[in-house]
Amino acid sequence: MWRRFITDAVRTTRHHYINLTPIAAAISTDTSPFPRFYSAKPSKSTLAKAKKKFKGDGKNDDASGGSSVELDADVEGDKLRLKLLAEDEQDKSLDVGPNGLPLFTSASSLSQLSRKDTCSYMKFRIEDLNAVLPEGLPTGMLKEFEDTKRCALLIRQSFLDLRDNFRRIVDPPTWSSSAKVPKAKKQIVLDGPRSCGKSIALAMLAHWARDEGWLVFYAPKGRDWTHGGFFYKNPQTGAGVGFMKGADSMAMPEGSTLFDLIQTGVTHTHAAVGVLVRLRKELSLVKDVPVLLAIDQYNNWYTFSEYEEVVTPRSSRPIHARELATINAFRPMTTHDDMMVGAFSHSTSVGKLRKDLPNVPDNARIDFPRYNLDEAAAVCHYYLRQRLIRREAFTAEKWKKMYYLANGNGSEMRWLSPLMW
Repeated sequence: MWRRFITDAVRTTRHHYINLTPIAAAISTDTSPFPRFYSAKPSKSTLAKAKKKFKGDGKNDDASGGSSVELDADVEGDKLRLKLLAEDEQDKSLDVGPNGLPLFTSASSLSQLSRKDTCSYMKFRIEDLNAVLPEGLPTGMLKEFEDTKRCALLIRQSFLDLRDNFRRIVDPPTWSSSAKVPKAKKQIVLDGPRSCGKSIALAMLAHWARDEGWLVFYAPKGRDWTHGGFFYKNPQTGAGVGFMKGADSMAMPEGSTLFDLIQTGVTHTHAAVGVLVRLRKELSLVKDVPVLLAIDQYNNWYTFSEYEEVVTPRSSRPIHARELATINAFRPMTTHDDMMVGAFSHSTSVGKLRKDLPNVPDNARIDFPRYNLDEAAAVCHYYLRQRLIRREAFTAEKWKKMYYLANGNGSEMRWLSPLMW
């Protein structure tokens, strides 16, 4: 599992050949004579698949036939819709948003976006997104692309505020003394209700920062750091993964770069945990380029992991995320004072956390909003353009009812759109 995280880091640091600190570069591999422990419980996805298979075994042939017919009808419907959308591309009069404004922005990059581009959509190519964000795209973003049959995202003022916050840190503006200068924050925790766009905003921020030439450590699935795989206990450094008997450390030669460090973790699996811990220290020492850490599902790092440690033959204790060596290295925001964003994910159901979190600034938490009325208007016009909403059924009264029914929840609005009659 940790080898996969290291591999993703290789792709994002390939062009940043930054030398390691000249201090003796011994990487702890977190090995110990203790046996490995596996995840204590089967994952939810595994249980869901098992239940689905169990239920499917009890269905009769008629039900299976009906499902097959419905599936064929859905496929034919998608083919027809794709054909009509291809024809619509020739008609630019359809690219109109609320109040006759352009539905799509003319900006060619996230850096060029300004306030006038809010409530419009920006087009992307899935190949470009995968190249800039090889760690993976958020589930909500992929679902939006799948349902709308187009790779485009809504430009929201909340994202521009987030982007400009970090832009001001790296390139402070020359404000006049009379102007109200918004205070920039180096560490931010994105909170807010489910399906309000936190993960998409975080991914867009990482995209923008990499376009600007920043060194970005992007972890889109923070929950995977505490669930699945296996671990073992190390009395000095906590829990880790990988085990190679007799290998206590691995020396890095003088003049090694961050890329060399990460490549070591990819090549030598037993050193992956030590490489990640060392990488966190090295990132805080980089001064040549701005460094940003972007962690999604950050709230999973403040609860118990899926692992358990055997106490007696009949009992075990759950292991908290803070006891894991990798979490302990990357979770604190104030230890290194680097630019860092952590986004909460309420879809992972970890429960409500206290307001003051350890090693997080008191004013770091920001409530990320759901769609407001202007954004909802743009979203509904976009869904109309992408034939998620029937044109003959579309009225201002109906889309506003849908907005208030979903309470600005993006996922629910997308689900309700085809039901507008």
